[in-house]
Amino acid sequence: MQLLRGMIAIGAGAALLLACGCTSSDDGSSGGSSTTNASPTGIWSGTDSVTGLAVAGYIDSGGQADFVRADGAVFIGPTQVSGDTLVAAVVGYASFGNNFSDGSTYGLGTLNGTVTSGSTLTLTLTFTTNGGTAQSGSWSLSFSSLSNSGSSLASVSANYTDSASGATVSINGDGVMSGQNATNSCVLNGSISVSDASYDVYAVSFTYEDCTGSYAVLNGVQFTGLAAFNGTSSPAQLSIVVSGASSSSKYALVLDLNVS
Repeated sequence: MQLLRGMIAIGAGAALLLACGCTSSDDGSSGGSSTTNASPTGIWSGTDSVTGLAVAGYIDSGGQADFVRADGAVFIGPTQVSGDTLVAAVVGYASFGNNFSDGSTYGLGTLNGTVTSGSTLTLTLTFTTNGGTAQSGSWSLSFSSLSNSGSSLASVSANYTDSASGATVSINGDGVMSGQNATNSCVLNGSISVSDASYDVYAVSFTYEDCTGSYAVLNGVQFTGLAAFNGTSSPAQLSIVVSGASSSSKYALVLDLNVS
């Protein structure tokens, strides 16, 4: 599933953390029965009815969620589920070199809604930029069948080309990632690993070095995040959403890599 084209560097603020709940139950002293929580793990896609823009996202089995809106806005944070109710504290990011309508580059917010395992995810976004402007969203997302295709290092081992910038990235059978972008001289080194073999959601970690121009601020930044592999598209595609921080700022990147 294609999220967005190209690589987008994004300035950010401080993240909020919530622990991911998997099941809930009483302590047994009252004889009450346990309740199994719904699972949000997987690949999701749909529409924000407030903006009319497409939304796509990944949630791993640990509850981490990375969402991307079609205008390049990224919302990242951990989820907590109780029954079929989901809540997430998220940081929102505007694409590098751009701003939200009030000139802000990031903000904090929450996602609240319901999830049906392997089916639907309905969320309301409440978000305020660091300039104080309130934004809202209403997301109706569907579970992608790609989610259940599983994950393995053998599946993603290949040579890739960034769909917009032409940067090249190679992943070997051990999950080692390396790449270079001739346009901005960025050199990528990192790794991809299997988060949960039952789902097509991967964990990604890498750094950039030798970047020039406006991308020089990314040098030495450690990026971590999630990815999904679409082996049914032509060409096959690896979509990645990551975030990281330098001593002076925070960033997020979105990459769509096509098997070359």
